[in-house]
Amino acid sequence: MPEIDRRTVIGAGAMLASSPVWAAKGDPVVMTRHGRLRGVREGGLSVFRGVRYGQNTARSRFRAPVAPEPWRDVVPAISFAPSCPQKAKQEATSEDCLFLNIWTPGLEPTAKRPVMLYIHGGAYSNGSVVDPLNDGRHLASRDMVVVTVNHRLNALGYLYLARLDPRFADSGNAGQLDLILALRWVRDNIAAFGGDPGNILVFGQSGGGAKIATMMAMSAAKGLFHRAITMSGQQLTASGPVNASRRTAAYLAKLGVAPGDLDPLLTLSVERLIEGLEAEDPILGGGLYMGPVLDMRWLERHPFWPDAAPQGNAIPMMLGNTLDETRAFIDPDGPLLRGLDWGNLPDRMAGELRMDLSPEWIVAQYRARYPDWTAERIFYAATTAGRSWPGQVIEAEARARAEAPTWVYQVDFQSPTQPKRGAPHTMDIALAFGTLDVPGAFTGTGEGARRASEAMMARFMAFARRGDPNEAGLTDWLQYRLDRRMTMLFDVESRPTDNPRGWERELFARVPYIQPGS
Repeated sequence: MPEIDRRTVIGAGAMLASSPVWAAKGDPVVMTRHGRLRGVREGGLSVFRGVRYGQNTARSRFRAPVAPEPWRDVVPAISFAPSCPQKAKQEATSEDCLFLNIWTPGLEPTAKRPVMLYIHGGAYSNGSVVDPLNDGRHLASRDMVVVTVNHRLNALGYLYLARLDPRFADSGNAGQLDLILALRWVRDNIAAFGGDPGNILVFGQSGGGAKIATMMAMSAAKGLFHRAITMSGQQLTASGPVNASRRTAAYLAKLGVAPGDLDPLLTLSVERLIEGLEAEDPILGGGLYMGPVLDMRWLERHPFWPDAAPQGNAIPMMLGNTLDETRAFIDPDGPLLRGLDWGNLPDRMAGELRMDLSPEWIVAQYRARYPDWTAERIFYAATTAGRSWPGQVIEAEARARAEAPTWVYQVDFQSPTQPKRGAPHTMDIALAFGTLDVPGAFTGTGEGARRASEAMMARFMAFARRGDPNEAGLTDWLQYRLDRRMTMLFDVESRPTDNPRGWERELFARVPYIQPGS
């Protein structure tokens, strides 16, 4: 009998521990390229929370992420890891935040299930996939492998220091590099969780969609995902390096750090680094905007200017928005809406638009077109069409001109629990995940919400499987083209419609749209 050395025994034991037969006797254990992970069983699924895909970033502030060191013992992956430090309230935060979470119906390496990897919103400064809205159990129970990813945000992920210190050449896009590292981890390991590394869908809401649009122009992300869905999140242009440098100067001044000596940034407490975000943005006003930078190192062109980045045009893409985006941002009972009438509507609307058109003229156009609409309805319709929707329209039209496979949706489902909010920004998260009953959902749990959610989940999963949102035997949702702007309206009765809100699209297409922050 040939001699078997200790490494062979360890390797055999690791393979046994990662097999479904072994896992069925207790908690699931999987062998990854870095070591073994132990998850939990929940509702017929194997769930792994807090899976490390990168080393502690406190050791490498403002630098590219580093893959984990291998480990020998079985590491528990049973609870969420901390989220990135931020101004928004999170249960736990830490610079050691490069973790992902996995829900899978089975661990057979040959199963090759579609992988749905979700990137959270919160612009580039806040947010976390720890939010129960992002729980992957409902999608995974439909024979999907679901992955959710946390990464560096705000100054920790996007402070542009490259022009000041060569040590920080990657700083302006470190958060994007975290996501790329996570995608590499998934490519290398997801087969052990029953997923197909050759069929990875990335989807993300708001800032998550913007991060996806940006990766579609980053050569380092090429080949790491195969379909993309952006949910109320677009990125036409990145921050230019000069404007990004102006923000950096304001940030450093707030912290009292000299541009010629950045060493204090490496020893300041993370709490102080977050406080620095309160500096006034020299471009937009208000708190500092942070986002991807056209650094000519990792991002060498704008994602959708002057056209759709050719790298992304081979990737089937779905783009969506909600009907009443700004009803999430602008409180229906707040000061802008309190006492709203025809006399003050233009002035109150003006500060919420991102298109330089006369607000008086806009109001007149809406009143002539929709004489029965109230001032409030015009306020929300115009601010949505002139703030939250144009980026999606421009991206879809750019892809249509490139004949790239593109589908567009709109969420029309109206909140039954908060009717003043209509179909607001974030409505599509609960519908897409099926998490209708968790805090933060606008959907309620009634039959209408279930029908809208079922329709949306079915289309998302069909897109994940085949790169086409039409289920087997159906061809009703046609690709978006300039002569046929087919759009799926998700509602109690979901249906495709050609060119919905076409009049509003044309109204605001009269002037350029400039990506805020760039």
